[in-house]
Amino acid sequence: MPKTPHQRAEAELTAYGLTFPETSSGPAWQTTRGLYVRKKMFAVFGEKAERLDALTMIMKLPISAEMAEELPFVRPARGWYKQHQWVTAHFGPDDDVLGEMVTLRGWLKQSYVAVAPKKLGRLVDA
Repeated sequence: MPKTPHQRAEAELTAYGLTFPETSSGPAWQTTRGLYVRKKMFAVFGEKAERLDALTMIMKLPISAEMAEELPFVRPARGWYKQHQWVTAHFGPDDDVLGEMVTLRGWLKQSYVAVAPKKLGRLVDA
């Protein structure tokens, strides 16, 4: 059972992401965890040496990337990430990650639809 709010948020978001068609979870880069649709990554959780009371998420947001960058918990995107509309949300020990769950669920869905084959994306976009 997850202990910190950040671990709980990751567990809940992973469970939500796994409800999308043909989705799986597994290792991403180094110590991160990812969600995949047909072997294409649509969300990454964690970063190297991340503490248990922190959570970093990377998602593709073609609709709301520009708006998302205005939020205090979103890190500025650079290079390839910015060009391809990937956003990094970071929650530290003092941030209320659970208070942002509605936003994060919406972003997770948007990222899935952006990466999934159109037929699968339409199934959850309806």
